[in-house]
Amino acid sequence: MNVTILGAGAWGTALAIAAAPRHDVVLWARDASQASALQSTRENVRYLPGVRLPPGVLVGANRAHALAHAGAGLFIIATPMAALREMLVALPEGARVLWLCKGFEAGSGLLGHEIAAAERPDLDAGVLSGPSFAEEVARAQPTALVAASSDEALRDAAAEALHSPALRVYTSADPAGVEVGGAVKNVMAIATGLCDGLAAAAAPGTPGQPGLNARAALITRGLAEMTRLGVALGARPDTFMGLSGLGDLVLTATGDLSRNRRVGMRLAQGVTLQRVLAELGHVAEGVPSAPVVLERARVLGVDMPITEAVVAVLEGRLAAGDAMRMLMSRESRSET
Repeated sequence: MNVTILGAGAWGTALAIAAAPRHDVVLWARDASQASALQSTRENVRYLPGVRLPPGVLVGANRAHALAHAGAGLFIIATPMAALREMLVALPEGARVLWLCKGFEAGSGLLGHEIAAAERPDLDAGVLSGPSFAEEVARAQPTALVAASSDEALRDAAAEALHSPALRVYTSADPAGVEVGGAVKNVMAIATGLCDGLAAAAAPGTPGQPGLNARAALITRGLAEMTRLGVALGARPDTFMGLSGLGDLVLTATGDLSRNRRVGMRLAQGVTLQRVLAELGHVAEGVPSAPVVLERARVLGVDMPITEAVVAVLEGRLAAGDAMRMLMSRESRSET
């Protein structure tokens, strides 16, 4: 199968490596100098240092050539959410496409499947998501993902194209649920990063400072917020107990490779958001997604107190410690 991957960041490069043993892969990079360096050195020094790109992966910056490559194969969009609409519009008529970006689009507040329905209803479109760090996928460490689409043939094609001994691909007919999970878990990872950062700054057992109990509570109540929003957007509740819900939330909220968790930890240490993002050097989708998630929740009448606290910290209206105290001071209520 011909596979064209649009976006040569960590995730795009990782999937190119994973698909290369069985498919003819083209990896498109927006930046011509990055594409040239990748093609010659066979290493993505900025995003995946130390991981070799297989010889069969062709890298280039000519988007027209990349778009012409997939033919009846598969396109995979590996850009940040901000570029998803542009990539969808550029695809040839009737193409089969999956995207990896997670979040709500800034401005419109739409999820990926909603953007695709509005812009390109002719496409066979879906999302590839789940608990996965790009570095581990690139190194062929065991990973499970879910391909979600209303199109059964596309779901099956994604599984056939990407399933391997190191990469297990499940399928789902609930793209709304899979996308809400992928978007909201990044916001919750910032929240747990704030919690972990506060805990690291205090002496063990300091009264009033959060610890592992608080982290567990945040993850669990974060899953409840995620599910409430998803159901309000038409998702199936059981989707959030799967890979793109609970699975991705646990990984992103606790894993040391999580960029969103690192954002929260650094903010808890008193570092400004501008400096945190400059240090990170990668996109942390939870930062632009958080206010959009909150706005969409408010329109739907969905209560999301953890998301509210994260947005207040990101906007500088609340310190990390004050956000934790605010959440703990909320009135008691039924868990369900």
